[in-house]
Amino acid sequence: MSGFNFLRQSTTILFSPRMLVTFAMGFSCGLPLLLTISLLQIWMRQAGVNLETIGLMALVGLPYTLKFVWAPLLDRYSLPLGRRRGWLILSQITLLLCIGGLGYSDPINHPYRMALFALAVAFFSATQDAVVDAYRREALPENELGLGSTVYVYGYRIGMLLASGGGLILADQLSFPVVYLIMAAAMSVGIITTLLAPEPEAAQDLPKTLMDAVVKPFAEFFKTDQALLMLLFVLFYKLGDTLASAMTAPFYVDMGFSATEIGLTVKLYGFWATIIGALIGAGVILKIGIRPSLWAFGILQMLSTAGFMLLAVAGHSLPTLALVITFENLAAGMGTAAFLAFMASLTDKRFTATQFALLTSIMGVPRVILSAPTGYLAADIGWFNYFLFCTLIALPGLWLLRKFNPQTTN
Repeated sequence: MSGFNFLRQSTTILFSPRMLVTFAMGFSCGLPLLLTISLLQIWMRQAGVNLETIGLMALVGLPYTLKFVWAPLLDRYSLPLGRRRGWLILSQITLLLCIGGLGYSDPINHPYRMALFALAVAFFSATQDAVVDAYRREALPENELGLGSTVYVYGYRIGMLLASGGGLILADQLSFPVVYLIMAAAMSVGIITTLLAPEPEAAQDLPKTLMDAVVKPFAEFFKTDQALLMLLFVLFYKLGDTLASAMTAPFYVDMGFSATEIGLTVKLYGFWATIIGALIGAGVILKIGIRPSLWAFGILQMLSTAGFMLLAVAGHSLPTLALVITFENLAAGMGTAAFLAFMASLTDKRFTATQFALLTSIMGVPRVILSAPTGYLAADIGWFNYFLFCTLIALPGLWLLRKFNPQTTN
């Protein structure tokens, strides 16, 4: 009976309005991300843009690495709908408009307009991410945070799947501008959710001044032993697979895969493999702890990155593509589960929004800044050698993991 009651209680929580809001907000956060990365890269490559320029377009994602700069403003000031909902509705409406503007750009005739709109999408998307992280932390009871994080990730992945896999399939039937208008309309899910969701109860010790909101979170974090080492580890742990992912979209095109093949194989296989990997990762972490999991999943990430070398040799082979993508996304799902658990363990609950923004910003550095010259590197040394480089560059992250005290990561 106790087991039945536990299952019934868990099911009730899972389908509660709080979790529905969490899921929808996750969808709204996941949707814009790949509109400025893989979908845009394939649009540019099919239009004839060179690899060097495509690689440099990674710089439009800079806001994801800098959101900790303005995150204190989100903690300090309230807008008419509330401290969280006000910032959310502003970022979501602006995102809808900017995604539509990106669709009206042209990678050949108006490249600067495209870059400007892509930068705006990244800025307001990063802002939305920071506010949603804070909303989820404040709106969910302590005992629901774990389930809430899982529900959020599922929503996030479905948003990414719609933008990437769905967008690529639609792009074979419609034009890319029309696809971007459809994605802009899909942002209405987040807007409606924000309007209907309750404003979370504010904490008792909110920052009284902007100076408090800016200084205290960072001052408290850097009091921690090995704080700098932790930040370096956050930067390097997923560096190899992140640099590989930065150029996979044009790589698939160069291997001869169509947009539909990429959408069906890469995105659909990748979606389910990542979800399964996250579930496996969560179970392994509970069993052996965060630190051993980071070791195991870090090695798997290296091996999965090496799989792209196999695809570079095989060329246009759907079975090889499916195999490589499945393994890569399983490893990424497990690695991400351990990585997020590690970062959450570093944050002070008094400053979760700003400190988590700092950590996720550093995590985003490889995807944005370090990915910018990858087009030059891939064009210079070839795809096989490029993915060999991405495999080997994962080693510093594992070396840094050796430097942690066992207590730091469980």
